[in-house]
Amino acid sequence: MRRIQVIHGPNLDLLGTREPGIYGATTLEEIDAALAEAAKERGAEVECFQSNHEGVLVDRIHAAIGWADGILINPGGLTHTSVVLRDALAATGMPVVEVHLSNVFAREAFRHTSYVSGIALGLVAGFGARSYTLGLAALLDALET
Repeated sequence: MRRIQVIHGPNLDLLGTREPGIYGATTLEEIDAALAEAAKERGAEVECFQSNHEGVLVDRIHAAIGWADGILINPGGLTHTSVVLRDALAATGMPVVEVHLSNVFAREAFRHTSYVSGIALGLVAGFGARSYTLGLAALLDALET
C-alpha cells in the first residue's frame, strides 16, 4: 500500500472562511476527507497534517522519511519564501507534488516564484480544492511507474 504524507502550510486551517473568492468555500477537513477517499480508491493511504509554523512543518517532513512513499504539499505562503522547507523536502529523497488552490500565476507577482517547484515532480494550481485530488492522482501515478 502506498502512503502519502499530505502537508498543508500556514493559514490553510482557515479554508472555508478565508477569502472564499480566492480559495473557495471548501474547508480543510473536507479536503482531507476527499484525499482519504481518493487514496482509498487507489489502494493507498494518506496522512494529512497542517501547521502555521515552518519548523513544525519541517519536523513533519522529516518524520515522513521511512513511512511515506511521497509528499503532497501546499506550502501556502512559505512557497515563496522558504528555502528551509524546500531543503527539507529535497532531503527526503521522495517524490513531491506541489498544489495550490488558486492559480498563483494569475495573482500578484511575488506569488510567481516557488522554492518548492524546482524539486517537485509537478505543480497543480488553480482548480480549487480539486487541485489536491488531481495532485494526489499524479503522485500515485508517478509512484506506479
